[in-house]
Amino acid sequence: MAILILIRHAHTPTAGKRLTGTAPGVHLSDQGRAQAEGLAERLATVPLAALYSSPLERCMETAEPVAGGRSLQIRSIPGLREIEYGRWTGRTIAQLTRSALWKEVQRTPSRVRFPDGETLGEAQTRMVAALEEVAAAHPRGLVGVVGHGDPIRLALAHYAGVHLDLFQRLVVSPASLTVIGLGSHGPRILRVNDVGGIADLVPPKPRETGRRTPRRME
Repeated sequence: MAILILIRHAHTPTAGKRLTGTAPGVHLSDQGRAQAEGLAERLATVPLAALYSSPLERCMETAEPVAGGRSLQIRSIPGLREIEYGRWTGRTIAQLTRSALWKEVQRTPSRVRFPDGETLGEAQTRMVAALEEVAAAHPRGLVGVVGHGDPIRLALAHYAGVHLDLFQRLVVSPASLTVIGLGSHGPRILRVNDVGGIADLVPPKPRETGRRTPRRME
């Protein structure tokens, strides 16, 4: 069985603000570079047989520290790229949330084609095909695969037998590890959205409002 470690690329300056899609020139932020170095440390003892990546810069930059010191070549696979959002590419999330199509994406994403882009079904098919290609090349290997959040979620939905309309229930955070086994006896999901800690579960502290709580009279 091939064991694929699916790594979502680390943080970028546009995360949560803009839909960058397949646009070139999006690099890791300072936070993202620190996350990539942290990934390299977490995986230092894992004997990777190979390392694959989406061709986009943010994924290659995440893969580079992992490959460092291993004499591994980062192999780029176009099928691992981000979803092609077409005319939505580069627009802010605030703009998109006001559109009727955005609401349909949230309700029934399987029915949506992004303007001049692809459907989520098409993205899922090419992502799964890319992973199957990697697994076939390393049938008993442990392999790193650096990609994007939504394509990883789509692949997870496929291997878990989850309907495409429900794929957004899955969470894949920046710099997280999701591990699947692919072999002749069917897929095995071994790990999902592992960030190596529980910091993401701790609610943020309430913001200071500048108003003081009145002192109680004794």
